[in-house]
Amino acid sequence: MDFSDYLSRQPDREGRFGRYGGAYLPPGLVPAFAEIDLAYRTISRSAKFIAELRRIRREFQGRPTPVYHCARLSDLIGSSQIYLKREDLNHTGAHKLNHCMGEGLLARHMGKRRLIAETGAGQHGVALATAAAYFGLECEIHMGEVDIAKQAPNVTRMRILGAKVVPVTHGLRTLKEAVDSAFESYAASYGDSIYCIGSAVGPHPFPLMVRDFQTVVGVEAREQFIEMTGSLPEAVLACVGGGSNSIGIFAPFLADPGVELYGVEPMGRGPGEGENAASITYGSAGVMHGFESYMLKGGDGEPAPVYSIASGLDYPSVGPEHAMLHDEGRVRYVSADDAQALEAFFKLSRYEGIIPAIESAHAIAHAMRMAREGGTRTLLVNCSGRGDKDVDFITERYGFGEGYV
Repeated sequence: MDFSDYLSRQPDREGRFGRYGGAYLPPGLVPAFAEIDLAYRTISRSAKFIAELRRIRREFQGRPTPVYHCARLSDLIGSSQIYLKREDLNHTGAHKLNHCMGEGLLARHMGKRRLIAETGAGQHGVALATAAAYFGLECEIHMGEVDIAKQAPNVTRMRILGAKVVPVTHGLRTLKEAVDSAFESYAASYGDSIYCIGSAVGPHPFPLMVRDFQTVVGVEAREQFIEMTGSLPEAVLACVGGGSNSIGIFAPFLADPGVELYGVEPMGRGPGEGENAASITYGSAGVMHGFESYMLKGGDGEPAPVYSIASGLDYPSVGPEHAMLHDEGRVRYVSADDAQALEAFFKLSRYEGIIPAIESAHAIAHAMRMAREGGTRTLLVNCSGRGDKDVDFITERYGFGEGYV
């Protein structure tokens, strides 16, 4: 595939990235998604909208976030040099606000009064609650009971910001069920609401919208890295659950053939069914939540149970653009398990003074693995979020790093 004008060609008008994507919707929701598509295609070409979003990013979000050289961690491991794109320094502590502020601006343009969403790790929920408070909108966040217990600090933040948090009590009570619940709520109230999907998944136009809003990460990182080092990184890495942070940093590097791209999936406890959430590694094509992509399936062909130590990664599918980039061979999808993510979590904390989100620690873990292989490569990792939300859960179960550093 020619990536020189990739962003202007993908997806096609039906929202397909090759064979993946699309919009598989009940008839009642087709007009609602058509309305969102038209509104987005209209305002994304508006100088007024773009200027307002840039102002918000600069004055409210604190962008640009920096690129940081992990000198001590790099020296500890080998001769390769590890750099971080510090999305943990974006307001609210993760990359999620990049698309949430865009979606909030879109909702205001459409005259909607309520934002509805799901969340796993809680970062998307906090970001959307923040956007709702900023724009003066109502906010309804659906979250599985398991994740509510694991991510209590983020639940508190959502409620302080004025969001209604809806506990999801069926199934595995994690991210997939939260998406199911949020879709049901949106289907009953789309006249005055907009569903703000938390990753690069879902029916068209959401994978397109989220990618576009998140591309600011890679645009900044590419310019910053060249300014810091005089060249492009040899590899760019990011964790992949649904895939918003990874597609955001990958997209501006797709046309650079000398830059290797690595999406790091959660291997969890191992390769067995229900033990991981590595959708590309073990999945096959399927349709869920209104789009086609790689999907982890049970024996009945339905979505399989999944697991990851990271609440933001335990989803049984992946964004359709990632599925296409895998098939094209432009991005290599690898994995890190819970133990590797924990080692990266504690080592980055101890050697660099940066506590990463456990989701981001998966990508850092693979960068550490590559550094241990030798050579003198430059490795740029998207540190997609900070770990404040994880510290209680991690320390209660794994202590303060003994055995990992």
